[in-house]
Amino acid sequence: MTDTLSLRLPTAQGTLESFQLSEPLAFPTRATTPFNRVAYSAAHVVADPLAANNPWLDCAIDWDATIAYRQHLWRLGLGVAEAMDTAQRGMGLDWPTSLELIRRSIDASRDVPGAFLASGAGTDHLAPEAAKSIDDVIRAYEEQLAAIEHLGGRIILMASRALARVARSADDYRRVYDRILSQVREPVIIHWLGDMFDPALAGYWGSADPMAAMDVATDVINRHAAKVDGVKISLLDKDKEIAMRRRLVRTGGPDGRGVRMYTGDDFNYAELIAGDEQGHSHALLGIFDAIAPAASAALSALAAGDQPRFEAILAPTVPLSRHIFQAPTRFYKTGVVFMAWLNGLQDHFVMVGGQQSTRSLPHLAELFRLADRAGLLADPERAAARMRAVLAVHGVV
Repeated sequence: MTDTLSLRLPTAQGTLESFQLSEPLAFPTRATTPFNRVAYSAAHVVADPLAANNPWLDCAIDWDATIAYRQHLWRLGLGVAEAMDTAQRGMGLDWPTSLELIRRSIDASRDVPGAFLASGAGTDHLAPEAAKSIDDVIRAYEEQLAAIEHLGGRIILMASRALARVARSADDYRRVYDRILSQVREPVIIHWLGDMFDPALAGYWGSADPMAAMDVATDVINRHAAKVDGVKISLLDKDKEIAMRRRLVRTGGPDGRGVRMYTGDDFNYAELIAGDEQGHSHALLGIFDAIAPAASAALSALAAGDQPRFEAILAPTVPLSRHIFQAPTRFYKTGVVFMAWLNGLQDHFVMVGGQQSTRSLPHLAELFRLADRAGLLADPERAAARMRAVLAVHGVV
C-alpha cells in the first residue's frame, strides 16, 4: 500500500483518525446471467455544475452524464426506476424537468437490448396547498399519466402530497386509486412511500397506523390486481413488508400471476430479496444506485442457486446502506451521489437544489469507510484523491 491510499478522516467525536484503504472487490462490469428477481435501481440525476442559475431554486441537469449513468445500470442488468425520489423528485426536480428526463431515458433505453424502465407519475405539479378537492388530485394524476403513456412509458404510481393533504378518510384514497387504476394502459407499480422519506406523506392511505393503512392499500391493490404489476413499500420495516407480501394475491395479476412485492427497504433488502418458504420480494431500491456492481453480482449468484454467495456479497453493503439512509432519511440522495462521484461515474459532487450540503463531513467520512469495507471503491487512489478534496474544502488538510 502507498501513501496515496492513506488519509486522515474525521470521526463523529470531532477528532481525526488515520485510515488506510483496502483493495476493492472485482465485480463484473456487465451482468453475467439473467436474474430470477425483477430488480430496479431508482436512479439519481447529475446536476450541471456550470449552469449560471440559482442552485437552490433552479433545476439544471447534465443530460449526457445523467443518461450515461442509466446506461451503466442497464449494463449491470438492473432496470431503471425513473424520476422518483432518488432523482430528487419533489426535492429539486420539478415536473417539467422530470418529464424531459423520462423522455430522454425512454429514448435511450430503446438502444440497449434488454433494458427495462418504469417512470414515476405523481401530482407534484399541483402544489399541496393548491389542491382543494379529491377531483383536483385525480386530474393531476391523469395529466402526468397521460404524458408518460404518450411517450410509451410504463408507470410507477407515486404517492401524492396533495392527496395526503386533502383526503379525509380511507375512502378518499380508494376513490383516487380506483379511478386511476381503472384507466391505465399497462399494469403499474404502486409506491407506498413512508413519512420517514417524506414527512408530508404522514397518514397515507387514511391512517397513522401502518397496519390499518396496509388494510386499505392491500384492498385497493388486490381488487385491481390485473392493473398492478406490483407494489413498492418504503417503510424500512421488514416485518410490515413481509406481512403485506403475504396478503397480496397470488393469481389474477398481470398474465395470470400474482402481484409482486418490490422491496423498498434499504435496511433489510438482502434478506427480503432472498425470501423465505412463503415467498420473496423483488427490488426497487435507491441503494442499488450506489451499490450497483455488488447488487448485480449478488443477483447473478442468486439466479445461479448460490444463495451463500448472494448473502456474502450483500452483507457488507447493508451497513453502508443503513448509514446512507439514516435519519433524516430524506437526505439519503446525498450519499448516493457522493458514491457515484467517488467511483468516477460523474465528475463532481454538485446536486440539484444544493443538496450536497445536507450531510455533514463526519457522515461522508463514515460513508467512505463503509464503502471501502464493502469493496465498493473501484479505484482506491481516485476515491482517496476525491475524499481529500472534500476534506480540504472543509479545512482538513
